[in-house]
Amino acid sequence: MGDAFSGRLPPVLWIGPADSSSELALARAWITDRAEMVDAASPALAVANPPPALRDRSPAAILLGSSAAISWGVRDCVMVSRRWPLAPLVSVATTLVEGRRRSGPPLPGVEEVAWNELPGRLAWWLCDRAIGAPGTLGMPATARREERLLEASRRVAEMRPRRAARVEVAATRAIDVESVADLVAAAGHAVVGRRVGKPPIDHDADAVVWDAGNLEAPHITWTGLLAANRPRTAIVLLDSFPRSETAAAATSAGASAVLSRPASLESLAGILLDVTPRSAGSRG
Repeated sequence: MGDAFSGRLPPVLWIGPADSSSELALARAWITDRAEMVDAASPALAVANPPPALRDRSPAAILLGSSAAISWGVRDCVMVSRRWPLAPLVSVATTLVEGRRRSGPPLPGVEEVAWNELPGRLAWWLCDRAIGAPGTLGMPATARREERLLEASRRVAEMRPRRAARVEVAATRAIDVESVADLVAAAGHAVVGRRVGKPPIDHDADAVVWDAGNLEAPHITWTGLLAANRPRTAIVLLDSFPRSETAAAATSAGASAVLSRPASLESLAGILLDVTPRSAGSRG
């Protein structure tokens, strides 16, 4: 997805550790084909000596990599916002910060996103940006989490994909199958199969969304079989509590993404943006 003004990938400023946490490294690796990653070790260094890629343009977003419960403060956010006032601030949280996220973002006006949700949500934000829409990141800094969720649902419903992908849905329980199917349909795609248990190897779909419950070795093995049998099919796995080790193993096996369950609509819709629907005569 190119920059609206230059045709280049939009620049995204990453502040903080680039490889000290395997979860942050995975999040970065998953978004490198969507944006031009620009690194800065700290807010002070980013402001005092802006990276060359940002000396003549503003970043599409500023990502604060958080590998510990306390990484950045309000002073850091204000410093960066004064330098790039139009760039939204997003805090990327690792598993160590997961418990804190349930009580709400600690930094006022800063959206906090789990490492595994970042690829899908960033893809959606950049899609909004490409068409000149403010999206959820353009909401007032005082907006609550609930308001952002409602706005995300409204935006996804408005911006239907030009061609709906054919999606196979699977889950360990029937009630979860229907929940995931509803989420896929809300993202504007066609549910062509519902399966309790493992998704079928011989499916005829553009994408598979599999709620694995607790992602374990047998799920990863089956993911590898799915990917080998249908190499052009996107495979999205839902995991109760994603870990970097299992997410990396699933990605190596052929998964496109591993999202936490229940997945947010914006995150899943963003991942499915990469799915290219195929004609009936070219499946396989």
